[in-house]
Amino acid sequence: MQVYMEGCSEKIGGRNKTVEIDESKFGRRKYHRDHPFKGQWVFGGVERESGKTFLVPIPDRTADTLVAVIDAWIKLGTTIISDCWGAYRHLDAEGYTHCTVNHSIGFVDERTGAHTNTIESMWRHMKAFLGPNNRKGATYIA
Repeated sequence: MQVYMEGCSEKIGGRNKTVEIDESKFGRRKYHRDHPFKGQWVFGGVERESGKTFLVPIPDRTADTLVAVIDAWIKLGTTIISDCWGAYRHLDAEGYTHCTVNHSIGFVDERTGAHTNTIESMWRHMKAFLGPNNRKGATYIA
């Protein structure tokens, strides 16, 4: 899957384009218990207008890591919609228009109509496609 995504992915967004971003951990809990588990963080984005997507394995969810991936995969001037993860706090200063959704309040920002339902749905489909046995051995490849 990683080889396919790296070969088929391209920089997305641009003026008058909206990209939803999010990160998700691929792995599985041992015995399906709710304790921390090893796995691979993956950062992704979906351009709403075209459905173009990128997925990038990341070593962590720090601001430095996520902003570097955003700069590499999303064109300047894009409207980016994300959750309220602190690493995204300064995207406006990086040359993007940034809208957020506070998931502790709701799944759609009532004021702006912003939502991340498209990227959340992509994660669900990706994890269902891979199945639990194919997610447990994922590793970061630089």
